[in-house]
Amino acid sequence: MIETVGMVHVTAVSKRIGRRIRRVRLEKNITQEDLAGDAGLNRAYIGYIERGERNPSTDTLVKIAKALKVSPKELL
Repeated sequence: MIETVGMVHVTAVSKRIGRRIRRVRLEKNITQEDLAGDAGLNRAYIGYIERGERNPSTDTLVKIAKALKVSPKELL
């Protein structure tokens, strides 16, 4: 189900966040497995987020940002 918030589809937002997480992760030469371990998350879940298949909570975004050593704002 695609939910519309204002003029933006939630799935589009999830995909954009996932692309940004992946870009930062690759720039820092970090594997999904290492990111998952550092963030205390499951590796498969990181993959779902990066593909925009899951919409991470604020708490999860903060964990990922800390593991990547960036501001959560940079991932939004």
